[in-house]
Amino acid sequence: MEMETVKLSQIVMKWFPEMIPFFRQNELNSMIVLRDGLSILEQDDALEIIQFSICEHQSQTPLH
Repeated sequence: MEMETVKLSQIVMKWFPEMIPFFRQNELNSMIVLRDGLSILEQDDALEIIQFSICEHQSQTPLH
């Protein structure tokens, strides 16, 4: 299996579609590189990717 680049929205839609309203558009548009592709991504791995992505976007947000 080759690496595959997908948007975070594809991962969220596959495993946790009910969470879509809680994401900002720039978060959903984040590009994620999957070592083995989306087709074999496990739910636990998807959740870890989503959590990491949220943390990354929060660290880039300036505090007021």
